[in-house]
Amino acid sequence: MEFVIREMSAADREEIRRIYLEGIATGNATFEAEAPSWERWDAGHVRSCRLVAFCDGRVLSWAALSPSSGRPVYAGVAEVSVYVENDARGLGVGSALLSKLIAASEREGFWTLQAGIFPENEASLALHKKHGFRVVGRRERIGRMKDGTWRDVLLLERRSGTVGL
Repeated sequence: MEFVIREMSAADREEIRRIYLEGIATGNATFEAEAPSWERWDAGHVRSCRLVAFCDGRVLSWAALSPSSGRPVYAGVAEVSVYVENDARGLGVGSALLSKLIAASEREGFWTLQAGIFPENEASLALHKKHGFRVVGRRERIGRMKDGTWRDVLLLERRSGTVGL
């Protein structure tokens, strides 16, 4: 499958929401039960590190960074989000997007990227490990799903090889 990776724009918001809702429906992508408004999503993500994979007039996947903290000492630490639509999973779209997001993050001065992933989300774990993330811990029963089920989250991080040395 051929696709183009480009910067995300506000015009992509409905496609971002659609793909996010597909992730929510899996039960293994996020604790969220519904997609946030564009305004809330937009306010919570780093503007310079938002990408989409695009093919034939359609967004297939998106990736973005969220600040891990508002404290200045953590200015170079961000949380990674990568979501791939159902029909594009397993085709290398997420891998290409995460690679470009890592490069963008380093250009922007981020020295640590982190991700919180449900242990059952084997595809996401494999994707992140492929790109240099390592498991640094397990947060047991850290959050509850809407149905009341407690879930563990694996904490992964990737340290830049060039920024913050």
